[in-house]
Amino acid sequence: MENKIEVLSTVTVNYQSDLYKLVDALNRTLKQQDLMFGLALDKEDQEKCVFTIYRT
Repeated sequence: MENKIEVLSTVTVNYQSDLYKLVDALNRTLKQQDLMFGLALDKEDQEKCVFTIYRT
């Protein structure tokens, strides 16, 4: 069984400490629609983060 993950969209935003709560809520709510969300600090600017939407 092959599990492909497709990146649908990526956006860089200013880092806020509560952003992970939004990502968690989106993951819990929309996993049934085969969507997954990620959040990571920008490697070049630690005051920004990268929000990514995936289709699983």
